[in-house]
Amino acid sequence: MTGSASELARRLGDHAEAVCREYLSNGHRSGNHWIVGDVRNTRGRSMHVRLTANAKGPAGKWADEASAEFGDLLDVIRESCGLVDFRDVADEARRFLAMPRPQPRTSGAQRQPAAARGSPDAARRLFGMSQPIAGTLAERYLAGRGILLSAHERALRFHPRCYYRDLLTGETQTLPALIAAVTDPDGRITGLQRTWLAPDGNGKATLIDPRRSLGHLLGNAIWLGLDPGAEVPVMAAGEGFETMASLRTVMPALPVAAATSANHLAGLIFPLGCRRLYIAADADAAGRHGIERLSRRAGKAGILALALRPQLGDFNDDLRNLGPAHLAAWLGDQLAPEDARRFLPSG
Repeated sequence: MTGSASELARRLGDHAEAVCREYLSNGHRSGNHWIVGDVRNTRGRSMHVRLTANAKGPAGKWADEASAEFGDLLDVIRESCGLVDFRDVADEARRFLAMPRPQPRTSGAQRQPAAARGSPDAARRLFGMSQPIAGTLAERYLAGRGILLSAHERALRFHPRCYYRDLLTGETQTLPALIAAVTDPDGRITGLQRTWLAPDGNGKATLIDPRRSLGHLLGNAIWLGLDPGAEVPVMAAGEGFETMASLRTVMPALPVAAATSANHLAGLIFPLGCRRLYIAADADAAGRHGIERLSRRAGKAGILALALRPQLGDFNDDLRNLGPAHLAAWLGDQLAPEDARRFLPSG
């Protein structure tokens, strides 16, 4: 640990209980310890944080009896906020301590490689820090948009205190977020998309850009219903996550891919055995361009590409305003007959 990190950890230790109340809010004080489930602020009793120095060591040190993890309060900030770069952890610690940021060094400074920020490794780490969405604000957010998905969807997670930086002011805060993994067809996480949520889960957070992606996105997608490495003879693809999750809500057996943008949609990697591809239409010019490019690539690969068009602005608008039964009936007229029989509810 560098000297600056040691100094920050010591100063945090001087305010150990306040740090725990801020970043481990699901725990409670018991004697000289703060008790919580784990360093990611899960409810439970297996992690103990020392609140004042004693013969066993300095304040702020912690250990998790269940996982055998241990560390200091910088680790608490990193894990509970979903941070990766030490620079971001140190900034958050200084914000909490109301300390000024250090002046940049003119020479000889050692920094983490820039590739670490926004890399697939950073995406995999943040995804691993997050929890399943069942019973969380993320599930409430999706339900508020009419989206009802299986609790077994592997791509979706929830982080209660996901780090957000305002790109204009540099100010930081932590907010609950829906975390969606971007994977290749073999299921390997290459990136993710964060959707920051309102504190009660009713809608997105009031931010200029409440949704951001990181990692390697081109060719990959947020896959729902994909069995990694398996053949996928019929699938649907589109830009937005809510659009594709809406289709998945009314056709829960159909694998779908949300590519996150028109350009990424155009470069989507087809899974094994794909013979028929439904592409969710988007009204804007970039969306149409992405659909045209993807359709051409599909044709060259021997895949039949068919467009699915919403009645309103997008399929989530249809789902919320017209209802799942109406959306299913609308889709039934656009699907191949055998796909309508297979994927749409009967009756």
